[in-house]
Amino acid sequence: MKVTIAIDSFKGSLSTFQAGKAIDEGIRKVYPEAEITVCPLADGGEGTLDAVIAATGGEMVEVTVHNPIGDFIKSSYGIVPHRKTAIIEMSAAAGITLIDEKDRNPLNTTTYGVGELIRDAISKDYRKFIVGIGGSATNDGGIGMLQALGFEFLDKNGSQVAFGAKGLKEIAEIKTDNAIKELRECSFCVACDVKNTLCGENGCSAVYGPQKGATPEMIKDMDAWLLDYAKLIQKVLPAADANIPGTGAAGGLGFAFLSYLDATLQSGIDLVIKEIELEKYVKDADIVITGEGRLDRQSYMGKAPVGVARLAKKYNKPVIAFSGCVTEDAISCNEHGIDAFFPILKTPCTLQEAMDSERAYQNLSDTAEQVFRLIKSCR
Repeated sequence: MKVTIAIDSFKGSLSTFQAGKAIDEGIRKVYPEAEITVCPLADGGEGTLDAVIAATGGEMVEVTVHNPIGDFIKSSYGIVPHRKTAIIEMSAAAGITLIDEKDRNPLNTTTYGVGELIRDAISKDYRKFIVGIGGSATNDGGIGMLQALGFEFLDKNGSQVAFGAKGLKEIAEIKTDNAIKELRECSFCVACDVKNTLCGENGCSAVYGPQKGATPEMIKDMDAWLLDYAKLIQKVLPAADANIPGTGAAGGLGFAFLSYLDATLQSGIDLVIKEIELEKYVKDADIVITGEGRLDRQSYMGKAPVGVARLAKKYNKPVIAFSGCVTEDAISCNEHGIDAFFPILKTPCTLQEAMDSERAYQNLSDTAEQVFRLIKSCR
């Protein structure tokens, strides 16, 4: 019996590592000699850095950067020396969880710290970048990140514009002459499942601005500023296109990566699957195990379990998913490669009780054991 486990975290309860270990323990109670491979997994958002580092034998680098409101913080990014690759989570420098709710105002919040992470990695001779851009506190069109990399966004007096979305309205001239020269040698692959464009009713300001502290008036202003910003960029970089899906990711950071750094936007789970080399384990397995904290109809829209299932079906492997809870519409996952899924709760309890790490771990392990007892009895 060869089993490959690639399960996402049960957010707030179990990490991908804990979930994988729990399933491993449950299976071994039935098949003690099973060959089990646990592959840490994430979908390009929170946890991607840890998953890729664990799977590739990389290491963490600590660095001091600016947080979204300009305060110095200790942050970190990952490196995989034998691949000369740096893995960066935007949220480690510009994430909304880094600041108190009272400080959440996209007029002021900046992506400058993201540029500082990239700059540090470049100084250490890294040229390939994998970047996750979920969970931002910003709506600055990525100008903060670009300022940290040497791009100049100047006001009518020739001074650098202010941090945050409010700086967008001040831009009179864009200069690229002083950008870090090594950027020409770099490649950026950005994990992005957001399809929003930069501006308009489906743009970053309208869709994501409210959760970042924007008022209706601020949303209207920021959208107009971003549109002017995009038009100005086209005078410098004619190929820049604010209508490409994903340009609105992370408050326009996707637009900055595409326009200035010639990045590619890729499905988060597809990117992670490639980087952790999951395919070589899946194709040799008898059974593939996946899952996440909650399975619902959105699970097949770019999330980890269906990404794993899609890969498994390439090799006609049976796929089982475990989840903390499932919704009625989760049945749609059966149409996207997951052969059967199992919620792990055994008795009625509160949400807090269900998410207790020890309880969730035991529930997951016990459920895996019972599923594999059924498998064994049917063989």
